[in-house]
Amino acid sequence: MAYDIDMIKKVYSQMAERVNTAREVVGKPLTLSEKILYSHLWDGAAKEAYQRGKDYVEFAPDRIACQDATAQMALLQFMQAGKKQVAVPTTVHCDHLIQAKMGAAIDLQAANKSSSEVFDFLESVSNKYGIGFWKPGAGIIHQVVLENYAFPGGMMIGTDSHTVNAGGLGMVAIGVGGADAVDVMAGMAWELKFPKLIGVKLTGSLSGWTAAKDVILKVAGILTVKGGTGAIIEYFGEGARSMSATGKGTICNMGAEVGATTSTFGYDESMDRYLRATDRAEVADAANEIKEHLTGDDEVYANPEQYFDEVIEINLSELKPHLNGPFTPDLATPISEMGAKAKENDWPINVDWGLIGSCTNSSYEDLTRAASIAKQAVDKKVKAKSDFGINPGSEQIRFTAERDGLLKIFEDLDATIFTNACGPCIGQWDRSDRKGDEKNTIVHSFNRNFSKRADGNPNTHAFVGSPEMVAAIAISGRLDFDPTRDKLINEDGEEVMLDEPTGIELPSDGFDVEEDGYVPPNEDGSSVVVKVAEDSERLQLLTPFEPWDGKNLMGAKLLIKAFGKCTTDHISMAGPWLRYRGHLDNISNNCLIGAINAYNKKTNFVKSQLTGEYDGVPAVQRTYKKEGVPTVVVGDHNYGEGSSREHAAMEPRHLGVKVVLVKSFARIHETNLKKQGMLGLTFENEADYDLIQEDDTFNFIDLEDFAPDKQITVEIVHADGSKDTIKTNHTYNQPQIEWYKHGSALNLIKKQNAA
Repeated sequence: MAYDIDMIKKVYSQMAERVNTAREVVGKPLTLSEKILYSHLWDGAAKEAYQRGKDYVEFAPDRIACQDATAQMALLQFMQAGKKQVAVPTTVHCDHLIQAKMGAAIDLQAANKSSSEVFDFLESVSNKYGIGFWKPGAGIIHQVVLENYAFPGGMMIGTDSHTVNAGGLGMVAIGVGGADAVDVMAGMAWELKFPKLIGVKLTGSLSGWTAAKDVILKVAGILTVKGGTGAIIEYFGEGARSMSATGKGTICNMGAEVGATTSTFGYDESMDRYLRATDRAEVADAANEIKEHLTGDDEVYANPEQYFDEVIEINLSELKPHLNGPFTPDLATPISEMGAKAKENDWPINVDWGLIGSCTNSSYEDLTRAASIAKQAVDKKVKAKSDFGINPGSEQIRFTAERDGLLKIFEDLDATIFTNACGPCIGQWDRSDRKGDEKNTIVHSFNRNFSKRADGNPNTHAFVGSPEMVAAIAISGRLDFDPTRDKLINEDGEEVMLDEPTGIELPSDGFDVEEDGYVPPNEDGSSVVVKVAEDSERLQLLTPFEPWDGKNLMGAKLLIKAFGKCTTDHISMAGPWLRYRGHLDNISNNCLIGAINAYNKKTNFVKSQLTGEYDGVPAVQRTYKKEGVPTVVVGDHNYGEGSSREHAAMEPRHLGVKVVLVKSFARIHETNLKKQGMLGLTFENEADYDLIQEDDTFNFIDLEDFAPDKQITVEIVHADGSKDTIKTNHTYNQPQIEWYKHGSALNLIKKQNAA
């Protein structure tokens, strides 16, 4: 069934005219990314050419997707906006609050019991405001979106950084914070700095052990975790056309790990096949009528250096399978070199777990390729040396995979089939085989492998690979196993080798499902009552943040100077903390507890300038707030990389932090700070980071003159009375300064709706 087909046809009906107009305005052929961006301008057809990486532009996204952990705060904010219904098609997907432990049925039952309050809230608020609701167990948000909502040439935003997965069907799909989603839900424009463009030309074709996942593992190694910041990555070439739509989705999905705004592919026959296989022939037919506008112009792909800001070329026929990690998703190593590299770095060789699934790799094709390896192990009498866990991407995938015997193959290898949910990928994993901080290794087909992410253990070395490579390594039990050349010993003492994986792009008997888990909203939700108990530990109605008083900020104390990588996981951990995502005060007790204090290299142990004693970050900050003392957080490069979670901005704001001053920001986090009325600044001179001392006080002496493109001067007063005066930069435009003045973007929306 094609959801929102009238909306899709409307987008397509105006696309040709808008693309042609944009081409005339820009004065040159267009990339696919530009076609989609210019055809989704808030004011309609293009009137000017925008400067990449500089101009802020207002867009009109076609739809919104929210997962349960972020939807809580987004919808709590939307409830304050004064609207009766969402302005664009919106869905909520319950996939984050299900812990992987015993297996699908038991774990889902446990989640429905422990999080019933949250699920009931989300279903009722969705029903009230015209939002489609996908129940717990229905599937992982991005797989469900790909199967049901993504369409070539569309634009969507989602409250999860891996919303970019929909680029596999030719969308510009972008992860945002909840406040951005609220703007669009409320019928307002969505603002984005016009992205730069990175072109990736793919030649040749994949074969053997090399998978679509290896393309993005290679790209991550080239670009690093911040090399794609502020850019859209557009893939093209014969190699791109040779891959399946779900393979394309995998590549786009993990593009979030290089900081890219999003990634996308031009419309082709693989997308047509996928749309028809997922019961959306009507969308495929409509796309085919305008297909020349759903990919980049021929001149662009013939001479990419003239049209992209950066071009990367990868020959898929020469690409080798990779593992990336540990502790960062851009540390790329060909599997043939992993043994030597692991030995050199003293990484644990024995692999305790192999995990397949997540929004990155849980399609039918992924499962068939991994199952082809698992079946060989069973047939060749090789027992898996590592524990094995599988998370199917959706109920449709799970049901079809069970029907076709794929799950039985994994079970024959003693794998545990977990719920159709994120599970270990986001730290929702009750890992019974490890306790404490024991050093160990796991391999998985997820997208991120930051310290503590999967199981809370800082010494778990997590490596990212394709599903088939994860299966092979889990069977061998060794990180240094190279299935292209290494042999295994079976139960009969014989040496055997694993043959190359084989996969099935789409099920020959079609997809099937008995109950997909979708709950449509009432046509009129005005009578629906959304209840939030006053004594709830999980949910809390929001209190608006205080507006800026218009004065210079003086006497601010240093809360923490974060050392090295500080992701949103460090600022607001997931795992067991997910239960508090709807309760701002309770979840603020995890604020910055994972950040490393530059002065003692410890986590959650900072000095209070009020008492001179050390305590946890939230405790110290709550004391500052109680005493009315403003505070500053200082950070390093790419501060706030990783998940889109706006809690990483809302928690410091709620606790009274006024400024975040860093060397550079990750895109989504910088926007989240702005939306919540925070001051996000960067050092003009990065070396000034080294000037900051533990007992410093900060005076922002010309904040009263806050204006676009105007630096802010900061006077740093040290404990001995000496001072340093530095210049800082910001990227606020005038509308964003209005957010700051009003205390948050939501405060401004409420004011405008009340007018």
